[in-house]
Amino acid sequence: MFRFCFLLFLLLAPATLSELCNPQDKNVLLKIKKDLNNPYLLASWKSNTDCCDWYTVTCDSTTNRINSLTIFSGQLSAQIPTSVGDLPYLEKLEFRELSDLTGPIQPTIAKLTNLNFLRLKNTNISGPVPNFLAQLKKLTFLDLSFNDLTGTIPSALSQFPNLNALHLDGNKLTGPIPDSFGFFNKVPDLYLSHNQLSGKIPVSLGNLKLTVIDLSWNKLEGDASFLLGPSLTTQIIDVSRNLLQFDLSNVKFTNSLTSLDLSHNSIFGSLPAGLTALNLQYLNVSYNSLCGQIPVGGKLQSFTIYEYFHNKCLCGSPLPSC
Repeated sequence: MFRFCFLLFLLLAPATLSELCNPQDKNVLLKIKKDLNNPYLLASWKSNTDCCDWYTVTCDSTTNRINSLTIFSGQLSAQIPTSVGDLPYLEKLEFRELSDLTGPIQPTIAKLTNLNFLRLKNTNISGPVPNFLAQLKKLTFLDLSFNDLTGTIPSALSQFPNLNALHLDGNKLTGPIPDSFGFFNKVPDLYLSHNQLSGKIPVSLGNLKLTVIDLSWNKLEGDASFLLGPSLTTQIIDVSRNLLQFDLSNVKFTNSLTSLDLSHNSIFGSLPAGLTALNLQYLNVSYNSLCGQIPVGGKLQSFTIYEYFHNKCLCGSPLPSC
């Protein structure tokens, strides 16, 4: 009789015996599902199954605590649930490709002190970029691109000690680039394009050993030549489609530069001969006020007329002869 009862118990409760997921984490995930209005995307999230096996969720192999939550490309109409802040072991949090995700960036995210990867991308979340994100000292990657975020960029974002990449592109951010961005402890790839940023680019950015800086499609003005200097390590620079105005004639370039887009500004002067020494894979200086002959050599003649045209009096191959 005892053997029969034991076998019956095994048949009725297999999930309980084999489940790895922490019960507290499981309850939080079920709350998140409810707050997201039980979307079909999370159909695998069932109370009678192991949450370490659920879609979009990852458990740590040692502690079995939830360390990753990635929700993307699904039909859901809600705000980011405040309960995401109750997953204390979370290292990666991602909400992306969710056009009906609205509301602000929840303050409870600041409780996730183990977070090193945060991506909230291609949604309709709105409101400001919050200062409290700077409390996440372990972040190495922050992507808030292509949302409806407004207001100015908080200077506190420069306080991340280990950030490798900062994406704020594709929002409705206004005001200047904070001068504090020239003082990152570890210099991230910087993506601020497709906003409404204005004013001058902080000269402090010229102190950074950047790899990528994209400031295109804004309303920035003044001089950007200090971003090109020979002591820098920048590989990709895009400051196109701004209101920049400076003389390019005597600018010295970093040898690390592989891609340079200065198009759609009011840059004047001539193209420096130093461009011929660079291993450029891409160059665009169109729609400016440049004059004189395009230097011969390097990669400069490998680009098409479209990378040079609509200047004041630029000439020479690949444009018509001077």
